[in-house]
Amino acid sequence: MSEAVELVLEPVDNERLANLCGALDENLRQIERALDVSIARRGERFTFGGEPAAVGRAVEALKGFYAKADTHLSLDDLQLALIEIATRAEPAAGASSAAPTLLTRKHELHGRTPRQVEYLCNIQEHDITFGIGPAGTGKTYLAVASAVDAFEREKVERIILTRPAVEAGERLGFLPGDLAQKVDPYLRPLYDALYDLMGFDRAAKLFERGAIEVAPLAFMRGRTLNHAFIILDEAQNTTPEQMKMFLTRIGFGAKAVVTGDATQIDLPRGTRSGLLEAREVLASVRGIAFTEFQKEDVVRHPLVMRIVEAYDRRAAQRPADKERPHGEES
Repeated sequence: MSEAVELVLEPVDNERLANLCGALDENLRQIERALDVSIARRGERFTFGGEPAAVGRAVEALKGFYAKADTHLSLDDLQLALIEIATRAEPAAGASSAAPTLLTRKHELHGRTPRQVEYLCNIQEHDITFGIGPAGTGKTYLAVASAVDAFEREKVERIILTRPAVEAGERLGFLPGDLAQKVDPYLRPLYDALYDLMGFDRAAKLFERGAIEVAPLAFMRGRTLNHAFIILDEAQNTTPEQMKMFLTRIGFGAKAVVTGDATQIDLPRGTRSGLLEAREVLASVRGIAFTEFQKEDVVRHPLVMRIVEAYDRRAAQRPADKERPHGEES
């Protein structure tokens, strides 16, 4: 059932209204798309249409944005705030304030959804944490932020970031350069997160000192990693043997975070994912935490959440496709 609600923003301030609405009311269109409502405006009067729960969130959003509209509202701030409002559950409305404070260059960085807050707490409270879920839920970025925080607080001496260099449709052999240059594109998201959280110059100096290391998973074999914060990204593309190898590299004073998306496995058909096996084998092991992200935790452009939902619906409609062998026609 849809309903119409009118909101009058007071005290009336034309400059705030202009900042709130944006050029050609673009900010209002962002709110409409993110919260699935309609908004009609006449001066300081706004009329909302849609489902009652969505309308309530939109009214809350507009009031909050108006209070902050003494300056220009950036698109990034607008979309991040809308994600928080769209995913907020009633019992966890204040969850962000209870989230761990991370010491990074991004002072405003915190968990945007209840599961992100849970994930950050798990990382701080456990030696090994698994973050499993769809793209855009912050698994890798928050793990790198936690690593930077631990390094800056001198809780660890090194940060080690690793990924399996699994071919996802492209062949490594056709990429130019030596082995390090061939695998570099696979590790680029980890570099990007580090540069964003530490700054390029500081991160580059730490790379030179060996305090930060980014390497393919194969390079971890035979090592023991003490007093380090280790992140295994894209872990859905590890084999069970690789996962066991990685987890047994952890030494004294070390902390590890394993991230992956079980819906984006690029291993050869018939190869069991090490991430899926670890979720089953280690579920009851003390000292290991699992955070299972959902589509509601996507913190990217609002369309990303809808894309994930659309693919989930498609997968639910065609369960038999998962069992169809290679080469069989649909």
